Amino acid sequence: MAVHAAAVISPAAKFPSPTTSYSAEHSHQQSPFLSLPSIAPPPPPTPSRNCTVLTARCGKKRVITANAAKSQSGAADTKLGVAVYKPKSYEVLLSDAATSLFSALQDGKTRLEIEFPPLPSNISSYKGSSDDFSDANIQLALTVVKKLQEKQETRACIVFPDKPEKRRASELFRSALDLIDGLSIASLDDVPSGAFTSFFKSIRNTLDFDFEDENEDRWQSDKPPSLYMFINCSTQDLSLIEKYVEKFASSTPTILFNLELDTLRADLGLLGFPSKDVHYRFLSQFVPVFYIRTREYSKTVAVAPYIVNYDGALFRQYPGPWQVMLKQSDGSFACVAESATRFTLLETKEELLRVLGLQEEEGSSLQFLRRGYKSGTWWEEDVDAELSSAWRN
Repeated sequence: MAVHAAAVISPAAKFPSPTTSYSAEHSHQQSPFLSLPSIAPPPPPTPSRNCTVLTARCGKKRVITANAAKSQSGAADTKLGVAVYKPKSYEVLLSDAATSLFSALQDGKTRLEIEFPPLPSNISSYKGSSDDFSDANIQLALTVVKKLQEKQETRACIVFPDKPEKRRASELFRSALDLIDGLSIASLDDVPSGAFTSFFKSIRNTLDFDFEDENEDRWQSDKPPSLYMFINCSTQDLSLIEKYVEKFASSTPTILFNLELDTLRADLGLLGFPSKDVHYRFLSQFVPVFYIRTREYSKTVAVAPYIVNYDGALFRQYPGPWQVMLKQSDGSFACVAESATRFTLLETKEELLRVLGLQEEEGSSLQFLRRGYKSGTWWEEDVDAELSSAWRN
């Protein structure tokens, strides 16, 4: 029998009582982070800007910033991170994403990543329809572009995996596409390919009944795009994205939008997929400017009821630090640790266990049995093979 974290750890673990209250910078209504069977963990550690937590395994300093600093105008200073994050709607979340993107572009960043759950958290990518996720990503991408245009002049080009996907989007979202000034759409099929690849593309187009459409050139701009955004691509498409960027966007800002890169990276190097070099020389250049990766965890304990469930997230809002967030009973995410460099997946879990008082003793046999001999994924460990460390910063 599994229970929520608070039911197990509240009586036993001793958590410091916060001396400074956590105050959310966002409203707490109709959040895209819908409450799953929620946990009610104890409050995070005493929020002090000078508080540091040392992670023994990697030796990194984790500085916990309790209160989002405010500028003279009263707006939150994202350079210091956020104490609690729970946007009241996707509208607020997309505004945050556009603001982070704008800040990165102003800083001269040209290889960018945006990642967050495209659908409410009660619909996972394993349960939901692929078309639901694809359609949601298109709508979200268009909204981010529109909000970015409110901050600076932008001629965006949305790049789809292939012509059938491009045509489907143009049919379903014709009105939305028409509302955005200077918008153009393209596909990875625009990349010149050899005779072998062209032959298989022709077969695919025939089987998909990919005939010419009267709106084929409807969304084309007279001026070259100032921003490229790749959406709904698979692992197989990553090498094509690299070729597309080399040919059309070598010096133009490029965004990988909600591609779930950590999932795609796991397939690199496997039979039938692109090699790991795609990450080393290409994906490693992309700076995550707005990143929310939510995860559900469980931990077995030696006393009844033996299973503790808890939720957390790895969060980054440029130019702020990387933050480990613990899900609260009201569905909000509270910061429990932060770092200037990206947390690995294991480090994220370890920080959550630490704040919940469920971490094993360092160096114990039980810790080794739970963690194993691998401390991270291959893309997290192969630092020396990377052309750039931008994706970690």
